[in-house]
Amino acid sequence: MQLAELTVRGFADLLGSDAPAPGGGSAAALAGALGAALTAMVGSLTVGRKKYAEFDGLARETLEKARDLEHRFLDVMERDTEAFNAVSAVFAMPKGTDQEKEARAAAMQEALQGCTKTPFEMMELSLEALRLTDGLVDRSNASAASDLGCAALHLGSAVQGAWLNVLINLGSVRDAAFAAQYRTRGQILLDEALPLAQSIYDRVLKAVQG
Repeated sequence: MQLAELTVRGFADLLGSDAPAPGGGSAAALAGALGAALTAMVGSLTVGRKKYAEFDGLARETLEKARDLEHRFLDVMERDTEAFNAVSAVFAMPKGTDQEKEARAAAMQEALQGCTKTPFEMMELSLEALRLTDGLVDRSNASAASDLGCAALHLGSAVQGAWLNVLINLGSVRDAAFAAQYRTRGQILLDEALPLAQSIYDRVLKAVQG
């Protein structure tokens, strides 16, 4: 089942069911996709407008990159669920002998690392999308300013939700070097992304308040 092919209602119903996946990671990726799509929309509403001719090149470039990010978010949403399913599959592995237990433990660690990598990728995409969004503030169709603010809110939510998923999986990863690397890199992404999301929102809020 491809999550991205579901209706909005179908996705929401599945998310609210007792199925363990999709969960928070997929929801974070969807939030990111929506944020990128909103940024693309503002680019679309700026391109070709005489009033914003000086920003036409920026808007076209942003539109193209934001669309690509939207699709990448949807791709990682699918892969995040697949990574979770890999963890679930480990529980079905035999554990009757010491050798089987060892193989099961190794498979679990590999699966947990996979479950860490997909939300980390969401964090990277979120920051990339926020940088694009930031570039359009005060350089795009003013009538769509509120949509840039909404984009920032979605992308900020995406990066925070993804970070929670990184951390919960790292809690069970035994490879200390792997865990330390992703904690450090994730915190760096978070430390740039959240202030940037807030800055975009604050500037948009000021603009729409007049």
